[in-house]
Amino acid sequence: MSKVTVVGAGNVGATVANVLAHKDIVKEIVILDIKGDFAKGKALDSWQQAPIDFYSTKLTGTSDYVDTADSDIVVITAGIPRKPGMSRDDLITTNAKIVVSVVNSIKEHSKDPIIIVVSNPLDVMTYAAYKASGSNSNKVFGMAGILDTARYRAFLATALDVSPKDIQAVLMGGHGDTMVPLPRYTTVAGIPVTEMISDEDLDAIVQRTKKGGGELVGLMGTSAWYAPGAAAAQMVESIVKDEGRIFPVCALLNGEYGISDMYLGVPVKLGKEGITKTIELQLNDDEMALLNQSAEAVKGVMDSFNGMGLL
Repeated sequence: MSKVTVVGAGNVGATVANVLAHKDIVKEIVILDIKGDFAKGKALDSWQQAPIDFYSTKLTGTSDYVDTADSDIVVITAGIPRKPGMSRDDLITTNAKIVVSVVNSIKEHSKDPIIIVVSNPLDVMTYAAYKASGSNSNKVFGMAGILDTARYRAFLATALDVSPKDIQAVLMGGHGDTMVPLPRYTTVAGIPVTEMISDEDLDAIVQRTKKGGGELVGLMGTSAWYAPGAAAAQMVESIVKDEGRIFPVCALLNGEYGISDMYLGVPVKLGKEGITKTIELQLNDDEMALLNQSAEAVKGVMDSFNGMGLL
């Protein structure tokens, strides 16, 4: 794989491109934005960083989908954040139209690329991209779980005063307050986290993780971008290198966990064909109840989208 397109030159999109360029694993990254000069500036700035940080990946910016031709992977970050006075349905309508338009334009110039969706509301935007693409679901999925587990692991690293490198975790469900962190599948250098922290402190970290995005909006007045951008770039890396890494991603479920025709965060294996395997954990009754609760919340958003008749 030699070419990646990032749609959206905002903070998240620019970070995806910059982090991915530093990995030096693809020949070319195209940053596309309706504000073409903005994308050109972001790409040029990152390209001028190459001699300093020693990478060869070429970056270009554009507003013309012709320049995305023959992309192997497309990362979609385009969309608007929710603004005061805007309803959930308003956000869904606006961003779904954007995502569908992006996918249709990409299809004109690239044959069956892998599509990674980052735009919010994540679960339903990934579903919209899948429907618009006509591709197999293993090639259309969303970035959420890697970011959410990263926040969870970072909070644990702070609480335990250990390196975040040693913490492994699984998190499932929708991207939002109903996400399902799984302490039973959380370890620190192979040690169950429940042996290293009290139930009360662990629950506080779980609750903080669920509201991790909102915490950052409260601090900065805007959404995060460093961690989300790096998370999407990590997914691209596993695909390009055919690493087969296991990550929680927003994937289409077809009967797994008793859920069908819905995009939801679950652990999968990522390789050169996209999702090569969806992993079905043996959840206990409490964990399954939380996952079903999360699925119901996502279904409510899906119903709003389906009622709009965009596809």
